[in-house]
Amino acid sequence: MPRTSISPRLAFTAAVSVGALCLSVLPAAATATPAQIATSRTNGVAYLKSLQAADGSYAGPGLSNEWAFSALASAGTAAVDVAPGGDTTKNARSVYRSLLATAAWPSATPVVTDFERAALNAYAAGIDPARVSASRNLIGEIYSYWQTAEPGYFGPSANFNGTVFAALALGGARTQTGAQRIPQSLRDALVTRIRANQHNDGGWNYGKAEGDPGQLGSASDIDMTGAAMAALCVSGVANTDTDIARAKAFLKSKLVPTSGAFNAMFGVNTDSNGWAVSGLNACGVNPQTGDFLTSAGKTPVDFLISQQFNPGGGFKYLPSDTTPSAYASIDGLRAVAGGGFTAAPPVPATGGAPRWVAQSAFTTGTATKLALTVDDGSGSPKVCSVAFTPTGTTATLGSVLDSAVAGATPAGCASGVTPSSGTGTLTALNGMANSGQGTWKVSVDGAAFTGAARGSVINVGDTVALRWGV
Repeated sequence: MPRTSISPRLAFTAAVSVGALCLSVLPAAATATPAQIATSRTNGVAYLKSLQAADGSYAGPGLSNEWAFSALASAGTAAVDVAPGGDTTKNARSVYRSLLATAAWPSATPVVTDFERAALNAYAAGIDPARVSASRNLIGEIYSYWQTAEPGYFGPSANFNGTVFAALALGGARTQTGAQRIPQSLRDALVTRIRANQHNDGGWNYGKAEGDPGQLGSASDIDMTGAAMAALCVSGVANTDTDIARAKAFLKSKLVPTSGAFNAMFGVNTDSNGWAVSGLNACGVNPQTGDFLTSAGKTPVDFLISQQFNPGGGFKYLPSDTTPSAYASIDGLRAVAGGGFTAAPPVPATGGAPRWVAQSAFTTGTATKLALTVDDGSGSPKVCSVAFTPTGTTATLGSVLDSAVAGATPAGCASGVTPSSGTGTLTALNGMANSGQGTWKVSVDGAAFTGAARGSVINVGDTVALRWGV
């Protein structure tokens, strides 16, 4: 099914033929039991481990099997525990982190979905996406694609899934302590755009529909419906919300009673069903009860498990296929294991391996990026990626704002920084001055807003939010 670069199915279309791994397919069964799900998870993890290259990699030129990290984490397996032949020096997390830190990654002409995909999977692998290395901040990279002419969109608005996956990455890839790292005003802007693109039938598609009656009235597809509803839920929308209820009704309308599958725009397949189930999972909706238990007693999870080879663990893409597909196996396992589009990294089994790895401080003279939002209370925050070259292991808010004035993407995020030097209280920014109880406040990585001063300390990878108000 056609998709932009965020989709695992387009990134690498060659089917994986694994011979002995294709022994038999699990028989379909109504309402998959915990034991069946556990077996599916165990076998699925084994299959994904078989996809690892001899050098430890899951991603590289022309590949994006890195989606395996989101599936492995959902299934309870830490990426650092996945190593070819038990060689821990080639563990999947270390190899992936090295790739992301490479100056040439992802390409000479990157798109926003490159960084969104990486943020989701780095997080699942136990790599802080804002602190991949001294120079690589994936959150800062995503911020650079904010559309000032169409606030709330990331990347060209015509490619709506870039905005959906921005919400998934920015809302789903939390801090190491589990906090939301981006401010509510930014989450609200994303939610507004996602709601505006919901089709009349209750679902979504990968292209922009907002403002176009023809597109809003066109048929939705189940996979982008799963992704969009997950994006809303990770942004703080409750699963009882009217738009989530409409999305659930759309998915229910696509159920095939005899199999429990969702009938996608391009036919019944594992990838689309996996995305739909992951959307339900992300919203805390049980895909095996209520609306998703068919009249024949089948569920979407039952269908996914029926697509899995046993004991090989791989999933086939189409019901008629005779060999497993790497991407179908990733999407299928992640959904069956109860995952959304990313998951917090499990505690490693490897002795001495930390749950998280992250750059701990700025490296003097090494250029990097910082994510910045400036909210003057008007309801439309300014969002940008600040090109920043530190002069020490920590920085100050004043130096970050000065850099934002000089070189932010998109431009115009910050101006009129007052005072223009020193370490004192920030008294004015973007033409808005402190007045009475209305003052500028700062938050870092989702912490509580406190009085902003030029001397406020900023560390590597910090997501900085400024807000004017009480």
